[in-house]
Parts: sequence; structure tokens; C-alpha cells
Amino acid sequence: MTAGPEASQQPAARVALVTGGAKRVGRAVALELARAGLDVAITYLTSETEAMEVVTAIQAMGRRSVAIKVDMASADAVDIIDRQLQAAFDRVDVLVNNASVFDPTPLAQLTTQQFDEQMVINARTPLMLMQRLAPKLAAHYRKGDVASTGRIINFIDIHVMGQPLKGFMAYNASKAALQEATMTAAMELAPAVTVNAIAPGVIAWAESYTPEAREAYMRRVPLARPGTPEDAAAAVKFLACDAHYCTAQIIRLDGGRFLT
Repeated sequence: MTAGPEASQQPAARVALVTGGAKRVGRAVALELARAGLDVAITYLTSETEAMEVVTAIQAMGRRSVAIKVDMASADAVDIIDRQLQAAFDRVDVLVNNASVFDPTPLAQLTTQQFDEQMVINARTPLMLMQRLAPKLAAHYRKGDVASTGRIINFIDIHVMGQPLKGFMAYNASKAALQEATMTAAMELAPAVTVNAIAPGVIAWAESYTPEAREAYMRRVPLARPGTPEDAAAAVKFLACDAHYCTAQIIRLDGGRFLT
């Protein structure tokens, strides 16, 4: 974990935590929030080189950054994250639950271990992070100051909104659980914290998608292109910095795929 030698000289700034922030969508989100003026902590597990590159890039913008190595499936994941966040920053204003696992689990072959792993990483740990960080996210709320609310942004999936992915039973169930946790937390944490979600279609192709599968998917996307990590980052920035009157909302980031 590193915050950079100049960390103590930085002016006070909002702080964001982006889980899974070393690569792909998480990386784009972390960099976009830093460009918006936030200090940013990220989590990673195996992508240490990439995580350090993100930290270095954020520090080059004049912002503070730390990378926290943690297994999101472990029972002490939330304790590790909270402890290292407190060591680096005196506040947390934005939580982005991005880290997830996306493995095929057809019903006929689904095991208890597979189901439990995806439920923990995709639903339980994000939920417990919301619970643990809620007091910190709410700490700077001032009635009448719309920019002072804490912000939680959860990544779910358009395929848990009535169009489930065949063969991904555990993934669908876990992301659906996170969707409902988003709605419930939005009620319980208002007005000091807003809680919203982003439901992507394809914004970064999974390795399991063959060229033929990608082509078939694109035929059902009205905007005729896959999304990008930068598209996701822009949506997160909107919810984290600009969407003062949005809570319990889900942004479909799918190029219109849900229409087809």
C-alpha cells in the first residue's frame, strides 16, 4: 500500500474507494474519479503491477492514492480494507463496489462452492462494505448541502433485470442480490448517503466470449458497439459527483440492449 511521500501536504479532498481498481473497468473508474479531484483507494488481489501503475498515475495528477491487497472472498476482507483505509485517509466519501467474479455455472453442474464464492464476492462483501463504511460516508453530510452526501455505486448487470444469462446461475443470483441490497440500502441510508447502481451490458468483453458470440451479441445492441471502461467511468463520475437528487436508481449502460 502506498500513499506517496507528499500525501500529508495535500489539501483535504473527498476520498473514494474502488474495489477491483487495478484493471479494466475499475482502473478507468479510479482514474476518472482522480481527474474529478478525488483521492482514490483501490483494492486488488493478484494484479499488483497494474495496481501500482494506477496508484502512480493518480499521484501524478496531484491526488493521493493507495492500493490495498485483499481477497474479496475472505472472511476478513472488510476488516482489512477498513483498517488500511483508516491508516491512509481520515474520511471516505464514495464507495464503488466494482470487484466481481463472472464464471459460468450451468444449473446441472453448479456446486455449492461455486455458488458460495460468487455470492460472497459479488454480493456479501459489497453489502458488508456498505454496512462498515456507512458511518464514514455519512459523516460529512450537512442538511441543505446537496454535495455533502456520501455516495455508494454498485455494479450489477442488465442480465439480472429480466434477461438472465443462460448458464450463469450463480452470477445471476449474486448480482440480483446486490441489486436488492442497493434498493434497501438506499432507503436505510437516506438522506445522508445516496445508493445507486450501474447495470452494464458489455463494457469489457469477458475472455469466454468467442468472436462469434461477440458478433451475435452486437446484433442486438441498438448503438451497434460495445461499451468501454471509459463509458462506465463516466457514469460513475455522474453518480459520485453530479447526481445530487438520485438514489435507488439503476443506470442501464448497455447501448439499448435491454430493448431487444
